[in-house]
Order: sequence, then structure tokens, then C-alpha cells
Amino acid sequence: MLDIKLIREKPDFVRQRLATRGRGDEARIADIAVLDEQRRKLISEGDNLKAERNTVSKQIGALKSKGEDASVQMAAMKQVGERITALDAEVATLDAKLQDILLMIPNLPHEGVAVGKEAADNPEVKHWGDAPKFAFQPKAHWDIGEQLGILDFARAAKISGSGFILYKGAGARLERALINFLLDLHTSEHGYTEVFPPFLINRNAMIGTGQLPKFEEDMYRLRDEEMYLAPTAEVPVANIHRDEILREEQLPIYYCAYTPCFRREAGAAGKQTRGMIRVHQFDKVEMIKFVKPENSYEELEKMLANAEHVLQLLGLHYRVVLLCTGEVGFASAKTYDIEVWAPGQNAYLEVSSCSNCEDFQARRANIRFKGSDGKNRFVHILNGSGTALARLYVALLETYQQADGTVKIPEPLVPYMGGLREIRPA
Repeated sequence: MLDIKLIREKPDFVRQRLATRGRGDEARIADIAVLDEQRRKLISEGDNLKAERNTVSKQIGALKSKGEDASVQMAAMKQVGERITALDAEVATLDAKLQDILLMIPNLPHEGVAVGKEAADNPEVKHWGDAPKFAFQPKAHWDIGEQLGILDFARAAKISGSGFILYKGAGARLERALINFLLDLHTSEHGYTEVFPPFLINRNAMIGTGQLPKFEEDMYRLRDEEMYLAPTAEVPVANIHRDEILREEQLPIYYCAYTPCFRREAGAAGKQTRGMIRVHQFDKVEMIKFVKPENSYEELEKMLANAEHVLQLLGLHYRVVLLCTGEVGFASAKTYDIEVWAPGQNAYLEVSSCSNCEDFQARRANIRFKGSDGKNRFVHILNGSGTALARLYVALLETYQQADGTVKIPEPLVPYMGGLREIRPA
């Protein structure tokens, strides 16, 4: 969440940065300022009364030690105590109101992020490779997968409904190969420590990364418990150090993790739903960094390079865009999206978002480190898809399809496929 001190000291700056998002969140800053002022006045009054109570308590003790009457002072302090109790209750109420508002306010976009409203306003930063050319009309992944017998959308719908995938045979092995390839790459070459987190997550952890309370309608929740299915590994992994004070020498900390990801896609009405481009369950390998604030943007560039390396090794054409202020995620200050080319769609598909959330999530999850000066500071938290597999899978099938209906396996995946170099019809 945003630092209340920043809102208090630079309200115009906060409003200006929030306004670039185009969601109207800047209007809530006035409410925060009013509540914060009320709260501070009550705290000041309470502190003064507590100081008075301490002074008079000593006087009462002195009178009693002399055998003198202290009933007047005691009666007065009873009233003071009642007022202090009332003030503490009012402050608690205001704290809750402030917290409710602050939890709904997004992060401030970094000043280097372009101002814009939609995807068309995202500037392209770079691209790698060339889009493949075919001597035939490239097919969409759903046709390729069904003709090869490796994807079965009809039976997946019978089991779970629309928006789910049933992988079969070499198709299932390819999904597993990609997961293992990504984890091995990030741990052996990029310096990440692999973790295998729980897939069920409590409400506090969801609040910590910003999924709740803002996006509750997109989450899958258990009926009888306040537990949620992981929407991304970012949530459990970014909460590993919740309520901890790290040592400065521990930083930076790099984690990577595989999880299935579960999303209702409640706000996706009207968007493409055929095949596996927009689904309710998909696999992903996530990268998370806990870093010192002064290094966080350098670390973001490194994380982006780690995600790009995946696509370069697999020989997939892609571009990188910098999300504009209207597109950048709720918790993020700056985000790069990597979009891979899918020939059968004749379009780019997002397979990775690499974001610097600065101290936004760390404040929500209370993750700090003790600096060399002895002061506790909030870490900066970064997250990046390394990568999302459903769309990566799409790009692989559509890029490496052959005229005879087979699909070649990119060389780095061959060992993970048991030496299989192409997928043929079952």
C-alpha cells in the first residue's frame, strides 16, 4: 500500500500520479487526508491525557504515602481514563477506515512510465528474432493439438466446463518438460532458489500482494474456509518473509516456483476464449526478488533478461512492451510485458510480465530489512513470469508445426522429452 507519510506530505504528487492511471483513484486521497488528520488529533489528545495521568498517578502515590486524601485526584483520573479508552476506540475505528481505503488504492506508476489508457499506448521497447514464414497456411494450436491427439478440449469441458485443458500423451509430457526446463534454467543459470509453495492461500497473504480486496471476484475461494486457490505463484512466494525483518546481507533474495494458477477471468467477457489462450487453470513458473530499494530497477532489467532468455533458447520471436499508466497492474510501479508471436493466431500473446512493485507489497506484508545504519526499511519486491505455460505452449505448437502435420521439438526440450524430436499423430 502507499505510505501514509507520502500522502500526508505530498498529496498533490500522489493525486497527479494516480490520475495517470485513469481510474479515478486520486479522488480518495482527500478522504484519506481527512481521516488521517482526525486520527492524528485524537492520538495527540490521547497522548496528552496519558502524560497527565502518569503525572497525577505519581501525585496520588505521594499523597497516599503521607496518609493524605487523594479522592479528588482519583476521581479526576477515572474520568481521564474513560476518555482515553474512548479515544483509543475512536482511533481504532479510524485506523480500520483508513486501512480499508488504502488497501483499494493502487501503486503509483513510476515517472518513467508512459501515460496512456490502453494496450495501444504501450510503447514497444525491443523485439527479438523474426516471425517464422511458412510455405503453407499455419494452423491454430487447437487444430494442431486435436489432430495430433495431444489436446482434448471437449473432454476437459466434460470434466470441468469451458476454459480448461486436457493434455494427453506427448502433449502432457511437453507441458511437464516445459515446467522442468524453466525451473532448471532459472536455478542453474539465473541464480534463483527453487521453492514449492502451497497452492491454497489465506486471506492475509492475498492482501499482502494486492489480489485482495480489490480483485476478489477473479479469485477461486473455498466454500467453508477463507482460503483461496493460487492465482499465481507470486502470492505464496512473495509472502514467504511476511512479518519478518531480514538482514541487509541476505539481500537480494531470488526465488522461483512452479504452481498451477487458477483464475475466474471474471472481467474477460468478450475476449477470445477458444483454445488455451484464456483459461481458468494454467501452469506457470514465477520469479520473485526481494531487493534493496536502491537496486530494484537494475534488478528489474535482470529479471526481464531472465524471462527473455527462455524464449531465445526456444527460438521464439517476441517483442517487449512497457506498460503505460492505464495498463500497469494494481501493485506495480513499472511493468514490462513480453509478447511471443503465435503464427496460428497471427498475433502476439503475453507470456511474461516483469514488474517492480517497489515497497507497495512489502508495506502490505510488513517485510523489512535492517540496514547498516540500524534502521528498518521496507524491501522492494519484484515479480516476473518465467514464463506462463499455456501461451508459451501455444507459441511452440504454432511456430514449430510442419506441413505434414507434425510438430518439431526445440532442441533444449529434447532431453526433457526423453529424446523425442517431433510429435506425430498418435
